[in-house]
Amino acid sequence: MKKYIFSLIAVLALGLFYGCDQSDQAATDEIKIGVILGFTGPIESLTPTMASSAELAMKEVSDSGLLLGGVKVSSVRADSTCVDAGAATSAAERLVTSDNVAAIMGADCSGVTTAIANNVAVPNGVTIISPSATSPALTDIDDKGYFFRTAPSDARQGQVLAQVVMDRGINEVAVTFTNNDYGKGLSDSFVNAFKAMGGSVTAEVPHEDGKGDYSAEVSTLSASGAKEVAVLGYVDQGGRGIIQNSMETGAFNRFILADGMIGDSLIENVDGDLSGTFGTLPGSESEGANMFKSLASSNDIPGDGPFEPESYDAAALIMLAIQAGNSADRSSIAQNVMGVANAPGTEIFPGQLAKALEILKDGGEVNYQGATNVEFSDVGEASGSYKELEIGNGKFNTVSVR
Repeated sequence: MKKYIFSLIAVLALGLFYGCDQSDQAATDEIKIGVILGFTGPIESLTPTMASSAELAMKEVSDSGLLLGGVKVSSVRADSTCVDAGAATSAAERLVTSDNVAAIMGADCSGVTTAIANNVAVPNGVTIISPSATSPALTDIDDKGYFFRTAPSDARQGQVLAQVVMDRGINEVAVTFTNNDYGKGLSDSFVNAFKAMGGSVTAEVPHEDGKGDYSAEVSTLSASGAKEVAVLGYVDQGGRGIIQNSMETGAFNRFILADGMIGDSLIENVDGDLSGTFGTLPGSESEGANMFKSLASSNDIPGDGPFEPESYDAAALIMLAIQAGNSADRSSIAQNVMGVANAPGTEIFPGQLAKALEILKDGGEVNYQGATNVEFSDVGEASGSYKELEIGNGKFNTVSVR
């Protein structure tokens, strides 16, 4: 009888402990993951399917019934705006304090991601995995082991894009970039690499997003004498404005693009023929990429859109880290991300999250390859690969993978 009473007291005490610890959701029947992306702002046409891709991974895990013995996962969306650090920080604070998320999938743009990591995620011990924040400056933030990204740094994209340009026989360009962390970091990487390869840069012109007229910037670019222009901006605002004005004035008729400019909305919303325009976007034609595309397309998601695979992988890593640590405690998640992302272990691809959860439940190890061949560096960054894309027949087509 005494043993029974002691056990009952222990159970009640354990329940009270979990009820008071808001960071440990393993004691509940639902785990919340924040999805913070720019649902408004300069890449708003890209983020809906990024969010849906992350939520596809959550559904896959919930439907399996294998996470922590049957816990479901739900998404809590928040708007980063992509460009307003204050608004993004406030939105992330609500996710962490009011919504009590276990971790965050996001953010998208580099400046707001830096703000969220420094002001919210790291101080509160919350893991944040970005699918698309690519500024080289993020490599050096003091993240205490809480920040990861499934898209590679622009330190590499700049080099890849420069090589693509040189391989096409172009040795002189003008450059315009969105005037923020992302644009400046990518422009520096591209310009330095292009010059090192023997190329010439005739002008480097920053532009602000949200303007109604970009004729001054286009005039400066055109006056530099270059026949080609690299537009390192955002597809739904400034970058598109630069291209539209260039087309209208005849200043340029072909454009060199980086990842923030790749999206169907560019083709749909610019008046004129963009055939021959080319650029780079993180991605591959790997087994995992093809598996994700098949899985996504069966769930009304394109599957090869910008940062969709990276979003699926970011969410998947969070949930596998939860299973590996047998807890949704925030600190446990951070401690287990690297272990599930890298070797050793059974390779896991999209559509195989139930298999991974089963292996981890039984004490085994997984090496999550996912849709993007995930392999984290010692600072939690993906090396990744890039697609070389070109517009033809009214759409972006893959030319090569680098």
